[in-house]
Amino acid sequence: MIPRTGPQVMLRRVLWLPVRDCQLKFLNQRFLATEAHHETSLIRNMALVAHIDSGKTTLTESILHKSAYLAAPGSVDTGSTTTDFLPAERERGITIQSASIPVKWDKWTFNLIDTPGHADFGMEVESASRVVDGAVVLIDSVEGVEAQTKGVWRQLDRYGVPTRLMFLNKLDRPGASFRSSLVSLLTHRLHPNPMALVLPVASFRTEDYMRAEPGIQGLVDLVKWEIWKWTEDGHSTIQSLPRTVEELETSGILPTNHPMIPHLVAARTTLLENLSMYSDELMEHLLALPPGPSSYLDVEMSAIIPHLRKATLSNDILPVLCGSAMKSIGTELVMNYVGELLASPMDVRLDAESANGPLRLLAWKVSWDKRKGWMTFVRVYSGTLKRQSSVFNVTSGQKEKISKVLLLYAAEAQEVESLPYGSVGVILGLKFTRTGDTLVDARHSSNSSQTSLRGVVPPPAVMSASVIPKSHSDLDPVQEALHALSRTDPSVRVDMQEGQLLVHGLGALHLEIVEGRLRDEWDVNFELGSRRVSYRESLGPGLSSNVNNWTTEVSGKPVTIKILMTMEPLADDEQGDPVWDGNLVLGPSGKPLLSPDAFRDQLDPMANIARGLSSSLSNSPHTSLPLSHIKIHVTEYNLPRDIPTSILAGASSSILRTRIQEAGMGPVLEPFIKLKISLHEDTMGKVVKDLTENGGEVLDLASDTPAMDGDEVVAYSTDGLYIPPEELSPSSAASTSYKFSNDVPRLKRTIHAVAPLSRMLDYSTRLRALSGGHGLFDMLNAGFRQVSEARRLEILREIGRA
Repeated sequence: MIPRTGPQVMLRRVLWLPVRDCQLKFLNQRFLATEAHHETSLIRNMALVAHIDSGKTTLTESILHKSAYLAAPGSVDTGSTTTDFLPAERERGITIQSASIPVKWDKWTFNLIDTPGHADFGMEVESASRVVDGAVVLIDSVEGVEAQTKGVWRQLDRYGVPTRLMFLNKLDRPGASFRSSLVSLLTHRLHPNPMALVLPVASFRTEDYMRAEPGIQGLVDLVKWEIWKWTEDGHSTIQSLPRTVEELETSGILPTNHPMIPHLVAARTTLLENLSMYSDELMEHLLALPPGPSSYLDVEMSAIIPHLRKATLSNDILPVLCGSAMKSIGTELVMNYVGELLASPMDVRLDAESANGPLRLLAWKVSWDKRKGWMTFVRVYSGTLKRQSSVFNVTSGQKEKISKVLLLYAAEAQEVESLPYGSVGVILGLKFTRTGDTLVDARHSSNSSQTSLRGVVPPPAVMSASVIPKSHSDLDPVQEALHALSRTDPSVRVDMQEGQLLVHGLGALHLEIVEGRLRDEWDVNFELGSRRVSYRESLGPGLSSNVNNWTTEVSGKPVTIKILMTMEPLADDEQGDPVWDGNLVLGPSGKPLLSPDAFRDQLDPMANIARGLSSSLSNSPHTSLPLSHIKIHVTEYNLPRDIPTSILAGASSSILRTRIQEAGMGPVLEPFIKLKISLHEDTMGKVVKDLTENGGEVLDLASDTPAMDGDEVVAYSTDGLYIPPEELSPSSAASTSYKFSNDVPRLKRTIHAVAPLSRMLDYSTRLRALSGGHGLFDMLNAGFRQVSEARRLEILREIGRA
């Protein structure tokens, strides 16, 4: 047996095999747990989220390696990672779908979810954010906070993820800066109180700092007051730091003239003083210490961690770690602090949730496997899930039978008997459940109206393409495949317009992946038409007749339904609801109406009215475009006795559609994107000219500020925070300094702009040509904007309505 060198995810059997030339090799055989037995307070449901190419999957591989799940970490470049197992992921070197894997680390069990960083796959981050209690947010320490960093941060805010850690990655790269990355958190207003728990050691040789050599060889843990040192092969050693200033300077752990030594005491002092602002007990402990610069060095970790955890749970501080996932530097500290600081299911539970309570699950993801069939990813919010049990789907009102319960190790599944409270796992056998559905014990389904959970809201589609079956016999298989695909990915929307089958997605890359999945996973024959963006129509200028009644027949008798509602364009200072695709729909109380599927009781009259409104808003009678930026207020309804509430869906749909038709065709809205373009200054003029010629608007030509988001641009203050000096990242200054090069460097500039998505579909190719191959850009959704009359006519001709 090989010795255990760290926390174990499973036991391994090593079989020695004779091979040619008398060499020996070993085969690792995994023995996975057959039951998910663990204490709920020691569970950490966590996600890794970040901007694309920040190192999430690389960090996941490092975690799996350090936890002994893998003998050696895989690489994104070679397509050998555990969580990126789809062919398209390995071919492109990006994460396309979130992947869940349970990891055992020390006394904790982590349900780790690796998420995509590309905005086109934002639905995967939405669904993961709904079920995690904590997140590790990665930042490329060369770039700092980027566009999608803020995007995923807002998604975490939207679903109320209570605890987060920052990991400043890629400190081994030239130009990486611990200081600049920390300051960017304040500049972009992610959190007012980031707290560095570690400091990076670029090198243990002073001369490397003098030569501005890039790298990272160690970390100083300011909480445990110890120093970690990594070798080239990724092995680490830990050494406690001296408890007095004199010993620290003469101990020999760091060379006597090492540039870090003067900053260590100040960093720990500031950390403890800032933390004591949120803990009277810690404040009293610090005040009782003897005077002198060494007193704070003698505070034990056990006196710090409880207060650090409490401040993290209350979001008073944002813990900041750093390292290099590629070199596995800092991975152990990330996992240690995830266990110590992030929330457990017990920290965030509601009153009705308990391990012994009635079963309640949330389906946060649905996927299809050719061998296993429909796989439903769930989190257990109450009770214990057992295989071969029956559940009731509160959202759809259907009863389903569970055949198997699995723990999923990325692409590898292991069957278990049960999933306890707080766990994340996979169940097989559910035929109708969709993402965001609430499942309860079928034996207690009569109380289902009280047990529904908040669902998952898919982002609005911004691009579409026609799907053309190759023959008439291929039509049904293609439609069935599209229906199945939209079940696995709710951000894919499918509809039929004038006999043409259209698929809508979140971007060009998203549609490419949809096309590949239809061919590879469902083996259907079709051609994908040209891409076009998904436009919207708003309310027309005409006056409607205030139709409020709808007459139909029920059991052969005429029935009149009355629904009073007002309808007007959304004012400039009013915000549309993403659940209603940018519309604002209010109920009789004047509060926003839930989406049809979000109602706890699907027989609720307002649930059926919402279903009818949603149907009419999805397709304009004038252009067949979805309707947006409309304010609808349902004030009253009248339903005759003994008439089923489901009839209200048809009534509200018909009434709203009639009134929209009478108002006439409204303004056309086009999706816009935010652009952040980095390029050399000598090519900036050509790029700006191209942007303006294609309908773009330049917002900023100088700095990397949050201005492109339209948010408040005033950065959080650095007062009272420990901001490390730039010399702790020696290569960061050299990357922009003249003195380290005999050549005059070409200055880099950043352009922030907004532009219509329809003009940016080929922007990667255009920018490459305009910038000589040196330009880079990030793209983020900027919502819909009303177009000019000339552009409106172009769009109507494009969709065949002019």
